[in-house]
Amino acid sequence: MPLPRRKTILASLLAVVWLGAMLAAFWWYEARFIRPFSERTTLFAGDELHLPDELAGPGPIRLVHFWDPACPCNVGNQQHLAELIERYAPRGVAFYAVQKPGTRGRLPDVLAGLRPIAQLPGADRLPASPAVGIWDAQGRLAYFGPYSEGATCTSSNSFIEPILEALAQGRSVDATHTLAVGCYCPWSDAAD
Repeated sequence: MPLPRRKTILASLLAVVWLGAMLAAFWWYEARFIRPFSERTTLFAGDELHLPDELAGPGPIRLVHFWDPACPCNVGNQQHLAELIERYAPRGVAFYAVQKPGTRGRLPDVLAGLRPIAQLPGADRLPASPAVGIWDAQGRLAYFGPYSEGATCTSSNSFIEPILEALAQGRSVDATHTLAVGCYCPWSDAAD
């Protein structure tokens, strides 16, 4: 009878080790993107942002997405950004992206409609990302700030759709200074 008891103990021990490994793997997988939500308010000021010379001046409405590949907050707005491209690109809005200098990464395929801008004057002074700049058809900065306020970004809490709709209707928008609390990552050492 000692042999079946030994097998039972060994099987139980293996089951406990396997269960522990599965719980550890589950915890790691679930927790790797969980970050504490910062209650810190961020001021987005677009005073020094300018389109590069080849994009400046009259033209289509231009939306520039500022992103950092290492920032987990980007994941929260990528689906919303894809919806914006799908909805507004056919209406003539041009979409661009500026990646945080010194970082490596690429946007998901669903955001292939974003044309990269290597350097945008004033972008070195961004306080945080993800952020968005929108220039009107005359080439004036109409909006600079976050996509939304809060931990996630969707079309239901977005600042962007009303701005794009107003500009598409020819109305003037001047919202280049925005104070918001949300999921943002520092853009530069000065913003830490």
